[in-house]
Amino acid sequence: MKKWSFRRKFVIGLILILLGIYIYRTSTGYWGDNESRLSKNAILHLEVNGVILNGKKLLTTLKKYKTDSAIKAIVVDINSPGGAVGPSQEIYYELMRVKQETKKPIVCVSTNLIASGGYYVALACDKIVVAPGTMLGSIGVIMEFANLEKLYDWAKIQRYSISSGRFKDSGSEYRPMREDERLLFQGMIDEVYEQFRNAVIEARQLPHETVAMYADGRVMTGAKAVELKFADSIGTFEDAVKLAATEAGLGDDYKVFKPKKERTGFMDIFSLNDDVDDLNTLTDVQELMSGKAAISSGAAKEVIRTVLKTRYLNQPLYLMPGYWE
Repeated sequence: MKKWSFRRKFVIGLILILLGIYIYRTSTGYWGDNESRLSKNAILHLEVNGVILNGKKLLTTLKKYKTDSAIKAIVVDINSPGGAVGPSQEIYYELMRVKQETKKPIVCVSTNLIASGGYYVALACDKIVVAPGTMLGSIGVIMEFANLEKLYDWAKIQRYSISSGRFKDSGSEYRPMREDERLLFQGMIDEVYEQFRNAVIEARQLPHETVAMYADGRVMTGAKAVELKFADSIGTFEDAVKLAATEAGLGDDYKVFKPKKERTGFMDIFSLNDDVDDLNTLTDVQELMSGKAAISSGAAKEVIRTVLKTRYLNQPLYLMPGYWE
């Protein structure tokens, strides 16, 4: 009887492992929650989890259901330290558009963390409900850079660039930042910060002086936020749902509808981008637990990005300071 080669055994073993992972995830409901049928009075439940780097799936879901006659109100459950400026603003503006076009009440709730870009998203809601101990705020913008010049010297690596203009390679990690570059980035940060601060003033109907006092990057408790009117009321997710039902005039005749997560195909197991909702950046620990890091060619790159903390560098962020430390 002909013996199988090591390569053949390895390939077959790998296929069996991947098949086992797929069967396990499918049988345990890993791929998503079961979707119930829409009742005539439904409250759409959306989630914003983790660092906001890409909100496409949430926006797709929102656009899909916003005009459905069965959806009478929307509750946005937020647990986020913030994220990139563009995606945070994109979600904010889409929620504003839904509110204006459909006149359906939108209530956001956070019982954990609603900071920076997460709070920016919440400003589009009619009401903000928080737990007493919720961490809220971090109103501001941050942009980090790394100077790895000495590391490159140690590794005997020389890096250089050929650019078309003086600022084209600004923020490069292989050289110190010039003063004119620092002023350029500071001006951009100030502009984006002003956008954030104005959004808070308009949404919360607060005096400019009050917002200026607390919009310095600090985080406050939910209880303090309600006292200062950065949030509306103390409560839980259930309280937010009841408030949304009341705002929509539903009384007790309603059901909460949470769209199921899209079913992931077999080949998607190979991807590092199979996030829960595109807003939640998976950590290396989660990747290892799910088996992805062991079979993905991008795992090493992710480890480097984590160790050197380069994931969020060189871009303006509505992100709570220290999140990536």
